[in-house]
Amino acid sequence: MNDDEAQIIWQPDVATIRDAHVTQLIAEFGAANYADFMQQLQRDDQALAQFYERVLARLGLDWTRPWSALCDASRGAQFTRWFVDAGFQAPANCLERWIARGAGGREALVCEHEDGRSTSFTYEQLRAHVHAVASALQRAGIRRGDRIGIWLPMVPEAAIALLAIGAIGAIAVPAFSGYGAQALATRFTDAGVRLLFATQSFVRRGKTVATGDILSELLQLVPGIEQLVLLRNESEQPEFTHARVQIHAWTQWASESTGDFIACDTAADEPYLLLYTSGSTGQPKGVVHPHAGFAIKAAIDQYLCFDLRPGERMLWYTDMGWMMGPWLILGTLTLGGTVVLYDGTPDYPSPDRLWQVCARQRVTHLGVAPTVIRALATYGESYPQRHDLRQIRILGSTGEPWNTKPYRWYAEHIGGGRAPIINYSGGTEIGGGILGCFPTMPLAPNAFHGPIPGMRADIVDPMGQSMDSGVGELILRGSWPGMTQSLWAGALDRRDDRRYLAAYWERFAGVWAHGDWAERCRLTAASGEQEFWYIRGRSDDTINVAGKRVGPAEFESVLGADPAVREAAAIGVPDTLKGDVVVCFVCLRANIEPSEDLRRQLFQRIEAALGHALRPKKILFVSELPRTRNQKILRRLIRACYLNLPSLGDISSLENPTALAAIAAAV
Repeated sequence: MNDDEAQIIWQPDVATIRDAHVTQLIAEFGAANYADFMQQLQRDDQALAQFYERVLARLGLDWTRPWSALCDASRGAQFTRWFVDAGFQAPANCLERWIARGAGGREALVCEHEDGRSTSFTYEQLRAHVHAVASALQRAGIRRGDRIGIWLPMVPEAAIALLAIGAIGAIAVPAFSGYGAQALATRFTDAGVRLLFATQSFVRRGKTVATGDILSELLQLVPGIEQLVLLRNESEQPEFTHARVQIHAWTQWASESTGDFIACDTAADEPYLLLYTSGSTGQPKGVVHPHAGFAIKAAIDQYLCFDLRPGERMLWYTDMGWMMGPWLILGTLTLGGTVVLYDGTPDYPSPDRLWQVCARQRVTHLGVAPTVIRALATYGESYPQRHDLRQIRILGSTGEPWNTKPYRWYAEHIGGGRAPIINYSGGTEIGGGILGCFPTMPLAPNAFHGPIPGMRADIVDPMGQSMDSGVGELILRGSWPGMTQSLWAGALDRRDDRRYLAAYWERFAGVWAHGDWAERCRLTAASGEQEFWYIRGRSDDTINVAGKRVGPAEFESVLGADPAVREAAAIGVPDTLKGDVVVCFVCLRANIEPSEDLRRQLFQRIEAALGHALRPKKILFVSELPRTRNQKILRRLIRACYLNLPSLGDISSLENPTALAAIAAAV
C-alpha cells in the first residue's frame, strides 16, 4: 500500500450509519458489524440463503410464480440455476409494481441533451411509452426469444426499447453507440439480431454526426436484420432507405400502436440481456443474463452499497452498450428511483457541463469512471464551485483503479467532503459488483470496504491458497444471481460451455478467477482497526521485473501525483535480462511542454517511490491514451503498438483510434 493510501479521509456521521439499508440488514442478522456479517455469509450456506431471502423481502419484488428452490447447484457452481421454477418479469418490476403502489406520478426518467434540452417521464408516462413500443414489436412479428439490437446513445428511447423488449420476452442486445459497422456486425451476427433500434444521427460537441454510412454497411454485413426502427430528427434530409430492410420511423411506428400488448410471463431464469464483452483476442464473448438475475443483482448492489431510496436520482455517465447502462436503468427503476441520463460530453460546451447537469437535475447519486475525473480535474475546482452540488449524497466510481490525487479531488470538490465515494468493481459477466463500499464505514483513498454481501470473494496466491497480505488473484467461491448463464453460442438453445469454463473457472479448480489483482490491508480508524481491499489492475497486465511482480497502477499512481501529469499508463515489455521492463506513457496537463528535465524528474519520482530496481526503461510523452467509451485504458493496445505486433487483436471497443498513431509516433 502506498503512503498516500494509508490514511482515513472520510467518516460517516451517526445518522448516516443509523438510517442506511446495510445497517438495518446487518441488525436483522444479529451481527455486530459488517465484518461479522460477512464472516457469517462466507462460511455458512444457510446464512447466505437467509441473506437472499431477507434482502429480497426488503425489496418487495413481484413474482408471478414462487420459486421451488432458491438455487440448484447440482451441475456445480459453474451452472447454478437461481430462483428455480419462479416467474419474474424485470420490466414489470421496474414500472407496474411502483404504479400499483401509487407512485405513478413520480418522475422515473429524465434526459438532458448536450444542447441543454431535457425530457422527463413519470412512471405512468414511461409505462405508456414502453407498452406502445412493446405492442409495435409484437405487430412487427417479434416473438419470445427473438434478439433485438439497440444501437442508440443514452437517450430515453434506449431505455424504452430495453424495457419493451423484456416486456414481450425478447432478448435485448445493446451495443456501444460509438461502434463502427464491423464491430456491430460481429455482435449482431453472432446474436442473430432480427430487428434493430438505431439513430440516423446524433450530436457531439455541437456537431451532427450522421450514421447512414455505418447503417448501410452494417445492413450489408448482417443479412439477418429484417427491420430497422430509426430514431430521426424531422429536419433530417434525406431519409435513410434500404432496398432489403423494412424501415420504421420511431415516432410514427410507436404512435400507431394502441399500447395493447400481450405481456410475456417470463421465467426468472429466462434470458433477457445478451451483453458482449471483448477479450484480448478472438471473438467478443456473449454474456447471457436472465430476467431475475441481472435486475436483482443490480438492485441489491444499489440498495446496499449506494443506499438508493425511492425518489432519489441517479446519473451514471456510461453507455447502453456497457453493463452499467442496463444496470442503471433496471436497478434504479426496480428501487423506485429516478434515472438521469446525460446524452453529451462532460466538458462541452464548457468544462462544467457535467456539474451543471448534476445541479439542474438535482442528482443525488453520481457515478463516473476515474478517468473522467482525471480529465475534468485538469480544468480546476472553480468549475464545480459554480454549481450547487449539495444535493449529491453518494458518489460512485467504477471501471478502473483510482489514483489518490483525482480520488481526493472528486471527494473534496464534487462531494464537498460530505458524500462518500462508493468504489465499485465487478464486470459484465458478474452482472454487477464483486467489491464495493458502504456509506456507513470510514473511507481510505482508492479503497473498497470489501466484498458485496452475497459475493464470496477471496484473494489467492498462484496455487489458489488464500492470502492475508500481499497482491494476489481476486476469485469468487460459489455462485450468485447475477452471474452469466455460460456464453452465447449463436442460438437460443445453445451455450458455449467450453469457452465459458476456460475463461473463468479453469485457472483455479472450482472457483471463478476474475482476472484482477487485489490486495487487502488494515488501517486504524476512529472506530478501531479496519480492513480495506484494493484492486491493483488486471492480472493479465502484470509486469514481472527480475522476479518482482508489479501492476501498472503502482507506476501510474506515482506519475499521476506529479503536478505536470494529466494521466499515465505503464506496460511491461520483454527483456532478455530482467524478463520484463517497464515503459511508461505520460499525458501532460495543458500548457506543459515535454522536456528532458521533466522526464528526469519523473524517473526520479518513480525511483523514490518504488526503488531503483523498478526504474522504468523509458518514459514517453504522448497526447492521448487509447481507451474505451467508459474510459478504460487499453494497455494491451499500447503494448501491441510499442512492440509493433502484426495484429492488435479486438479493437472494437476503442473510442479514439488517433491515440494509436500518437503512441506509434512517440515510439
